[in-house]
Amino acid sequence: MNKITQEELAARWHLSPRTLEQWRWLGKGPKFLKIGARVLYREEDISTWEAAQICQNTSGPLPPEGV
Repeated sequence: MNKITQEELAARWHLSPRTLEQWRWLGKGPKFLKIGARVLYREEDISTWEAAQICQNTSGPLPPEGV
């Protein structure tokens, strides 16, 4: 199970690490692990969240397959 830091994910998505902090506070974004003061993201949770963000138009993400 590969894990990446907030800074690595922010760089991957070209976001500020502060944006990820806000998303966690708001309950947005991918699932994360909090171990003490350290925050880590699992690669599989990132991939799942990215797949859910695929859009066909500006109305929002597509519904899950099979729905």
